[in-house]
Amino acid sequence: MQYRHEWKHEISAGDRLILRQRLSAIAGQDAHAIDGKYQIRSLYFDNASDKALREKIDGVNRREKFRIRYYNGDTSVIRLEKKSKINGLCAKESVPLTKAQAAAIAKGDCVWMADSGISLVGELYSKMTLQGLRPKTIVDYTREPFVFAPGNVRVALDYDIRTGLRCTDFLNPHCLTVPAGEAAIILEVKWDAYLPDIIRDAVQLPGCRAGAFSKYAACRIYG
Repeated sequence: MQYRHEWKHEISAGDRLILRQRLSAIAGQDAHAIDGKYQIRSLYFDNASDKALREKIDGVNRREKFRIRYYNGDTSVIRLEKKSKINGLCAKESVPLTKAQAAAIAKGDCVWMADSGISLVGELYSKMTLQGLRPKTIVDYTREPFVFAPGNVRVALDYDIRTGLRCTDFLNPHCLTVPAGEAAIILEVKWDAYLPDIIRDAVQLPGCRAGAFSKYAACRIYG
């Protein structure tokens, strides 16, 4: 599993415009982008004691979270993802799901998962069974992505973060989501072994420091 470095910064609307102009001049666009951006919908998992949420808030050094995700409203391509964080480094495992499989998991139907033959699905099944993980809430947002090959760099500007409250019907395009409080605009930078100076310089903003921000935590603002 490949662990990567990650920076997150909360930025202003003005900063987003500046960064979009800088990054457009030096980096390419992500293949998923339509007119320079795409919509992301995720369904996050947690248990009755909010294990994933509390570990994030408490800054636990070794933690993980599961989600199901698709892009631009296209439910023909859905992925189950596990994001792990150890000593400040991040890694992501991802496997495809059919729409029927995703719908079953979203409804809490996990019996079939034990015999799926997919290791990540099996791991989620064991944690749904042993830890009580269940679908918790929908997280929607808009992303403006940029890629830079040296260092395998991905830079994203994420905004319009919306929460499904306790709704888990994430395959329903009409599922109501609302703004996640006053959720910030997020600059996210990820890279492998090194971050090229040209990107490091481009994402520098006066008074902006790296911090910890979780869209899932932001979307739990209402419960």
